[in-house]
Amino acid sequence: MAAIVSLSQSVRDAFKQKRPVVALESTVIAHGLPNPVNVKTALACENEIRSRGAEPATVGIIDGAPVIGLNVETIHAIGTRRDVEKVNLSNLSSTISSGRWGATTVAATMRLCHFAGITVFSTGGIGGIHRDYSTTGDMSADLTALRSIPMIVVCSGAKSILDLPRTLEFLETSGVPVVGLGTNEFPAFHSRSSGLAVDYIAKTPSDVAEIAVTHWRLGARTAILAVVPVPAEFEIPSNNLQSMVNEAIQSAAEHGVRGKAVTPYLLGQLEHLSGGATLRANTALLINNAGHAADIATALRG
Repeated sequence: MAAIVSLSQSVRDAFKQKRPVVALESTVIAHGLPNPVNVKTALACENEIRSRGAEPATVGIIDGAPVIGLNVETIHAIGTRRDVEKVNLSNLSSTISSGRWGATTVAATMRLCHFAGITVFSTGGIGGIHRDYSTTGDMSADLTALRSIPMIVVCSGAKSILDLPRTLEFLETSGVPVVGLGTNEFPAFHSRSSGLAVDYIAKTPSDVAEIAVTHWRLGARTAILAVVPVPAEFEIPSNNLQSMVNEAIQSAAEHGVRGKAVTPYLLGQLEHLSGGATLRANTALLINNAGHAADIATALRG
């Protein structure tokens, strides 16, 4: 594994210079956002991180090689090629060994970046427990990663299509602290409000860094989930969002959408039903989260 993972020169330089590094996933580029918004947003997230004094490290698999620190050309390729596999923990090794292209999910990104020594990771919303879990047992591998990989994951909560109370319960049972950065509620991705409380309210990025350091010094090996609400001007009110989520879920059931196809299908339906408002919210929160992650990474270095 050590010989397979490739760090870009800029990421290697950041490590040597002891500058903060922030990881970014690539599934959002290949499967989460439409082209050309996907590539534009990915580059905007990187620029936001650089503007805060940290080094971005977008992760993907190129011809079977996990790369930490994709360049502009490979980001564009992942955003436009049709043969890019959605890579989670179960197919990470097979994607590498078969020499395929892959876009890493939250879980796969965490696995590779922890191995490389990167501690802070920014994403949009984590996966969680699906609403039909009692009949399907469908739960995201993101939760498996969060309970077993010690990183700070910055996000806007879990995707609103999920069962948020059960997802939070799983995180609590797994010993994953949920820290609200300037918020007392667990965000519902496109909405700032879920009605669900966080474990602790952090006023500053330094507070998040201090909680993480203490957590790991006490021997815990789980992640810290730092949640940041979508910027207010892009929020979709919770009531409006839930009615659209219910309609999207019904559509997925009627069309027999299952497994890994469910999340991208539902997000696509929400974009259609909202007239593009969910897409605008998604891009805004991705860039906003990237900036906060850079500040947390800087505080962690200090």
